[in-house]
Amino acid sequence: MQRGKFITFEGIDGAGKSTHIQFVSDCIRARGIDLVSSREPGGTPLGEKLRELVLHETMHLETEALLMFASRREHVAQVIAPALERGAWVISDRFTDASFAYQGGGRGLALSKLEALEQWVHPDLQPDLTFLFDVPLDVARARLDATRDLDKFEKERADFFNATRNEYLRRAAQFPQRFRVIDSSRTIPEIQAELRAIMESLCA
Repeated sequence: MQRGKFITFEGIDGAGKSTHIQFVSDCIRARGIDLVSSREPGGTPLGEKLRELVLHETMHLETEALLMFASRREHVAQVIAPALERGAWVISDRFTDASFAYQGGGRGLALSKLEALEQWVHPDLQPDLTFLFDVPLDVARARLDATRDLDKFEKERADFFNATRNEYLRRAAQFPQRFRVIDSSRTIPEIQAELRAIMESLCA
């Protein structure tokens, strides 16, 4: 059985990535490929409980990072790894790059600690493809201002999001073989045309 492919979607809050997950999912399913779509934090019953804590409770920075990786460990063990092993493809709305961006870039946690957690939780697993939806901060903030019931990350200040975005872009430069940086300030048809071309190449 050929291993499935693992695709992740990343970007600061308001970047618009969630708009395009369904489009890419439809592209994959149209080819008759078994697809599992999930998210982080979350993806499992335990992960969804941890999601509520991480998104809404005030806590120490290291506690936040540890809970993210605890949720991720369950996600990998219960959802991602089994699906890939049976040949299914997996899409995840966020994965470990988000921890580097938010807890590392935004919150200032030492990247060495995140690297240690990454090696512990999924030493042999990385996405085959990561879409990074990048957008200027003012555009992202305008989109968030139209959203109700913001979580604690979405309520953060501009300097937090600037640092988060910069860390995302640093990760993309560090791992250019798997990242595709998408200019999310464009129209939806323009973005989806680029996504379609990338997926056709990946599925070829």
